Amino acid sequence: MMGTGSLPSLLTACDSPTGPPGTPPLETNPLRFAPEVAPHSLTLVASAGIAGFGNGVEGPAWLLNESLPSPLLRVRRGDPFQVVLENQLPQDVILHWHGLAPPADMDGHPRYAVGTGGEYSYAFTVEDRAGTYWYHSHTHTRTAEQTYRGVAGLLIVEDDEEGALGLPSGNREIPVILQDRRVDAAGIPYYQPFGPDLMAGYMGPEPFGNGIRRPWIEVDSALYRLRVLNGSNARIFRLGRSDGRPLVLVGNDGGLIDRARTLDYVDLGPAERADLLLDLSGTEVGDRVMLRSLSFSLPGGAGFMGGANRQGQPLDVLEFRVTRRVEEPAVIPDVLSTVPGPNPEDVVRERTFRFTSEMMMHRINGRSFEMDRIDEVVPFGETEIWSFVNDSFLPHPVHLHATHFRVISRSGGRNQVMPWEAGGKDTVLLHPFETVRVAVRFTAHRGLFLLHCHNLEHEDMGMMANILVE
Repeated sequence: MMGTGSLPSLLTACDSPTGPPGTPPLETNPLRFAPEVAPHSLTLVASAGIAGFGNGVEGPAWLLNESLPSPLLRVRRGDPFQVVLENQLPQDVILHWHGLAPPADMDGHPRYAVGTGGEYSYAFTVEDRAGTYWYHSHTHTRTAEQTYRGVAGLLIVEDDEEGALGLPSGNREIPVILQDRRVDAAGIPYYQPFGPDLMAGYMGPEPFGNGIRRPWIEVDSALYRLRVLNGSNARIFRLGRSDGRPLVLVGNDGGLIDRARTLDYVDLGPAERADLLLDLSGTEVGDRVMLRSLSFSLPGGAGFMGGANRQGQPLDVLEFRVTRRVEEPAVIPDVLSTVPGPNPEDVVRERTFRFTSEMMMHRINGRSFEMDRIDEVVPFGETEIWSFVNDSFLPHPVHLHATHFRVISRSGGRNQVMPWEAGGKDTVLLHPFETVRVAVRFTAHRGLFLLHCHNLEHEDMGMMANILVE
């Protein structure tokens, strides 16, 4: 989505959350929910269209089935997954089912991207645990633009184990894709990266939830389940409540964690998910509680690179407006699940992956991605320790396809495994100059899969590697 005016003037106007001095605050808008469908004999048509962003503002977007966000796919573990992608966009496109572990030719590797007028058929059985997953474009050099423009949606897997816990559901379940955007003078988001964006990643000062600018939702004074995805290209969210009360974490990338964790805040890098319980039982009608991205700092600061790097700047992302008082017990289960995964005691070898960003180049182990080059060969079913080393001043959310890993240690930077990194993970956030060690084992399928940074500008510029599992 292209802006209408010079980029510097747009950035300056957008830096103030209320617009230029003396202007009234910008209006907020009711949160929108994506249409919910089952991925059974489903066709997803990718096409250019017009979407609403709130407050009557409409503008161009790239859509799946004319929806922003893309349809929410809900499926049970063990069910078939049958989707046909039809491409009516002016660029090649392919979809990746982020967090699931389908066969290699179903995973959305960019070598399978189809051109305008083409189709791609996906057919596999969902064997993954219940959890909050998502799907998005994975077209090489185009992932950032296509995902930002709207080719992305949530994917929820359910199973009997999770169902037995009695977690909030129905209208007490709030699935939300949080993103940041730049908007033009008319309030229309646009994607127009310039030099510094290709280093820091594309960030904006405006919060969006499910494609709606500055969203709010009406709620009861009850317990809610938030399925939260950081769907931003580059921005890290530090999520906390405006009233100072805690959030309760019950799941993350790989589904349920072992036990509930009560936390003052949760950090989510791009592509990470958090399954949170929001207890509003102590609120009254008329109360407003804001889910905020709290302020934090990283080495290098948030204001360098010509203002393109907004990491750590606070942002109100979703407002909860209490409109009905109810008397319901807020029952939060403590013990949740026994989490499967690789045992670090079974390790047979170690590997190191270094992530470097310099001179407008983003690389893994000194190499930029090549579609046909195999970077690592990994034996199927064997447990390994992988060290992800960040040798740069920029954060890198590292994502691995086709499996979930366990985070076992972090050195440098925060120097600890964070509480929201419990259980199975498919994406882990590396702050500048951190090293994170993870236990990895591929047990679902053999084939060619990907390891990459999920800062989408970094990914598009080559911070990706081919992993052959055999």
